[in-house]
Amino acid sequence: MKFIIFNGSPAGANSNTNVIGEAFFSGAKKGGADTENVFLINKKIGHCKGCFTCWFQTPGKCVMRDDMTELLDKYDSADVVCFATPVYTWNMTAAMKNFVDRLAPLKSPLIVNCNENFDLADSKPKTQQFMVISNCGFPGNNNFETMKAVFASCNPVLEIFRNCGKLLKSKDKEIKKTVNDYLKAVELAGFEMATQNYVSKETKAKLEMQLMSTPDYVKYIGM
Repeated sequence: MKFIIFNGSPAGANSNTNVIGEAFFSGAKKGGADTENVFLINKKIGHCKGCFTCWFQTPGKCVMRDDMTELLDKYDSADVVCFATPVYTWNMTAAMKNFVDRLAPLKSPLIVNCNENFDLADSKPKTQQFMVISNCGFPGNNNFETMKAVFASCNPVLEIFRNCGKLLKSKDKEIKKTVNDYLKAVELAGFEMATQNYVSKETKAKLEMQLMSTPDYVKYIGM
């Protein structure tokens, strides 16, 4: 299986989002998956012009010639596509949103209705699965509500939402112990996805483990 993570964090490989992504890939690799991590901040991706040339004149091909040409091929070739982004003002980062907008060539100008939910038809049948990784520097899960609503459109098979994200790189020994336990669960999720094509309820429950109480976390970050 081919797993690919499109990471939309401006911090790229140094991001807390990538800490989670690397743990997931560690498990996926142990399960025999081929993995690739793409950091969107390092790519040249112009803004969608809304010209619809990719639908009506050159189906599947964007009028712009930049790094999206290669990224669309990578996206299409993957068995599991992961959208990874920290929470920026309730939603995905600008880098991730720009990337998602440029996926337009993979759609066709045909409206489909699924239980009164209207969308555009894919230009060709999709067999790949989708997942989401997101972390937030705030406590609580309410900060992910917009993210959940946005990515619901791709019907993700796995969502990893991590609050108290600033703890992921903590040097404190006790905190690191808790974080390592969490990252082991993320690694297990990657292994399960690679070997059985789904993540068990038990592992999903571990992915929601608390890293620190809200009062202690607010004190920890000095806010």
